[in-house]
Amino acid sequence: MSVPININSVGASISPQAGSPLHDLYARRRATEPTSIRAPKTLHPLENENLRLLILENISQEAVATFRSQGYHVDHFTKAFNENELVEKIGSYHGIGIRSKTKITKRVLKAASKLLVIGCFCIGTNQVDLDAAGQAGIPVFNSPFSNSRSVAELVISELVALSRQLFDRAYELKTGVWNKQSKNCWEIRGKTLGIVGYGHIGSQLSVLAEAFGMRVLFHDVLNIMPLGQARQVDSLEDLLRESDFVTLHVPELPETINMISRDQLSQMKTGSYLINNARGKVVDIPALIEALQSKHIAGAAIDVFPNEPGANGDPFGDQLNSWATALRSIPNVILTPHIGGSTEEAQRMIGQEVAQALTRYLGYGSTIAAVNFPEVDLRAIAAGQDNQIRVCHVHRNQPGVLKQINDALSPYNVEKQYSDSKGEVAYVMADIADVSPTDMVKLKDRISSTDANILTRFLT
Repeated sequence: MSVPININSVGASISPQAGSPLHDLYARRRATEPTSIRAPKTLHPLENENLRLLILENISQEAVATFRSQGYHVDHFTKAFNENELVEKIGSYHGIGIRSKTKITKRVLKAASKLLVIGCFCIGTNQVDLDAAGQAGIPVFNSPFSNSRSVAELVISELVALSRQLFDRAYELKTGVWNKQSKNCWEIRGKTLGIVGYGHIGSQLSVLAEAFGMRVLFHDVLNIMPLGQARQVDSLEDLLRESDFVTLHVPELPETINMISRDQLSQMKTGSYLINNARGKVVDIPALIEALQSKHIAGAAIDVFPNEPGANGDPFGDQLNSWATALRSIPNVILTPHIGGSTEEAQRMIGQEVAQALTRYLGYGSTIAAVNFPEVDLRAIAAGQDNQIRVCHVHRNQPGVLKQINDALSPYNVEKQYSDSKGEVAYVMADIADVSPTDMVKLKDRISSTDANILTRFLT
């Protein structure tokens, strides 16, 4: 199902392509027009402590280079850390970057005494305890759109591979067996694709599938304008009954766990196919195994699993998921190691997007696009305005806090200020002028000692 997105973003829009007249026009304008009268000032924490970042799971080297170019100390590891490893190490870091395997639990957050920000270099954020992070004053950023095309293209390849039994034929020939056949092999042209979740991935997939001559249905919790000739159906049951292929593109939420189980599989057409590149827990795998073994479902492609190995080379067996051997033994089942977004293009864009979000927060206090936090931003303090400092105050969302903050700021000129709240957490940013170094320390101590304080940072 679609997840809430920033109202300023439009998933179906297409940016001008390089070499197009519109792209060239914008490029000429950018080259001739100054971006601002004054360049933004680079801000630093008042305490002037060197910021340390822990980057895990082989995140893009371009992201690492971005962080190091800002002067941050970066420790980069290719593997995921388990909870005990994180508890042992995270206390010395101000930021952490992860993908899908590392779990940031409440226990980890309690040990993260210096942690300011979390970056999920992927779409999903269910690997992080978002509520606990927010209550600790830690915003979480992700990359909800950068790998959409890569996932959509993988689904297209799986449609063809399943309908032609491609993986089985290739495996047989690699083992020396010639087995040319056309029985139960089909073109995808003219078939019906059912998309569950018509967000950025689902909508792109819709366009690609229609280019192959497929009929496209989709189901979503929101009423969404379809692209091309796609049609929204009222219920998941309607989609399952009409579709030759069903592909899932939903987040992991309480209501989506095991959303495809025995009842839903029985509603699918005999001889249809199931594809899951969403989250491992949205499909009841033992129920799928039964449906595949009975031949009710003709094939499946699965890229995500309830429990996944922590590093390349680790075994994918029954000790991890009790049904792994049974699933691996079924014909026309494509199993891939969570590679939906694993392309050079996607990882580069994800690295750039999340690294920039973390850098904006650490350096300027901006929480735009945070998934668990009020979205607050102020225009940059211009270079040359050395008499200004930025106050970044995270606090519990309760009455009277802004009065306390404004009382503390009243002796100074407040150049600009903005605040917002999300659930139990609120965030206020203010730029103030003409504060002496001695006053900075006293002012920070005063704001930090207010009863609703969660986290107070001064950037100078």
